[in-house]
Amino acid sequence: MNIVILAAGQGKRMKSALPKVLQTLAGKPLLHHVLDTALALQGKTSKKGPVVVIGHGADDVKEFLSSTAKEDPRFSKVSTALQAQQKGTGHALLQALPKLDAQESTLVLYGDVPLTAQKTLDKLAKLADGVRGKDCALALLTQNLSNPTGYGRVVRDADGSVKEIVEEKDASSAQKAIQEINTGIMVLPTNSLKKWLKALRASNAQGEYYLTDVIAMAVKDGVPIRTAQADNEYETIGVNSRDQLASLERVHQLNIANQLMNSGVSLADPARIDVRGTLECGTDVFIDVGCVFEGCVTLAAGAKIGPYCIIRNSTIGKGVTIHPYSHLDGAKVGNQSLIGPYARLRPGADLSNDVHIGNFVEVKNSKIAANSKANHLAYVGDSIVGTRVNIGAGTITCNYDGVNKHQTIIEDDVFIGSDTQLVAPVRVGRGATLGAGTTLTKDAPANQLTVSRAKQISLQWQRPVKKEKAPAKKPIAKKATAKKPTPKKLLKKVTKAKGKK
Repeated sequence: MNIVILAAGQGKRMKSALPKVLQTLAGKPLLHHVLDTALALQGKTSKKGPVVVIGHGADDVKEFLSSTAKEDPRFSKVSTALQAQQKGTGHALLQALPKLDAQESTLVLYGDVPLTAQKTLDKLAKLADGVRGKDCALALLTQNLSNPTGYGRVVRDADGSVKEIVEEKDASSAQKAIQEINTGIMVLPTNSLKKWLKALRASNAQGEYYLTDVIAMAVKDGVPIRTAQADNEYETIGVNSRDQLASLERVHQLNIANQLMNSGVSLADPARIDVRGTLECGTDVFIDVGCVFEGCVTLAAGAKIGPYCIIRNSTIGKGVTIHPYSHLDGAKVGNQSLIGPYARLRPGADLSNDVHIGNFVEVKNSKIAANSKANHLAYVGDSIVGTRVNIGAGTITCNYDGVNKHQTIIEDDVFIGSDTQLVAPVRVGRGATLGAGTTLTKDAPANQLTVSRAKQISLQWQRPVKKEKAPAKKPIAKKATAKKPTPKKLLKKVTKAKGKK
């Protein structure tokens, strides 16, 4: 079966420089969701992939397809067709015709309708009932909506057969009252489709070439039109604005939450979880509110995730407790370990069983063996840490010299005092103890105490006393001085004196 995905629209209501089909839902572009379904429909055995019709932001969409193909080989089968001017859905599909196998039916999907289930599309394809080399029926996915505003209406004749589809801007008052709407998703006989698309006219309120006009052409040509509806209304919802995107996000996340709970996961609040990738959980996992899971995350049986944690591309072992506000990215956590609160495990953090990583501790590109602890305010980077090691508060591995990263090796049963700096490359021998405040620049021998600190001395000393501020001086009042008379006043006085004489 040919699959064409129409993805050329601008999405003006998004108010974004990003093409509409690249806006994200559950951490993936809308188009990615549609392509996942399309590729699953065509299966692994199919040599051809979907054709994506691009237009607005074509270079951005191509870049997305190219970068995704590097991570997911299935996407290398996806091809594109350019719709240089967006003149409607019929005109868009016309651009893809040269890439379609005329002997197979064609499924039309939309890059901004991300949640159509594969089961629904399988049902629609079977309705088309095509045989290779022969025209099939036309299968149309419709939906009954209590508020059909904005959608094209499915107009049926007296015996219930589909007669035509009328877009809302072209519909009469009686047609606008129809609640059965066209979703735009359909399976068409490709041989007939070529003829129908070339016969389209832009004689409508939008001045566009509507794909829906082929329905009336199919009726005229005697091609059977069969309809099906999705089990869930959200499967047919398209995204045209940010509020619609946000609403669909919550619907999708609630669906994921329900799937998790049905598989034995406890959620503190199903409305407050975000899965932006895949989340696999064992039994009796508990997830508190506000957690975000990105990429591929696995939580083994009995894991407990505290509120507002962010976990990305990580594997969490059995019985692990991750306390609130912890961030894990590319980490592996062994069974029964305790993480956080406010811990950060960066890529390459590989923790064995019963490891404790406490508040404000960061681990990066390091292996930590069983029963070791770093409970407070520490940084462990580019290190190999043995078993039963205690890393004191304020300890850091100084692994970066400004150009290169160097490794720190801490063998089994080491005790590291607080506020210690290990300047890599350096090794701490088995059973060694590092005194608090040590700056280690050379290897510390096994089973010995190593201390590096200034000699403590005590001196007679007077602590400075805060000086009291002198009271502010009062401003000296100025003596009042008589105003000098103006020349006019002097003249009046002189004249008056003369008159008296």
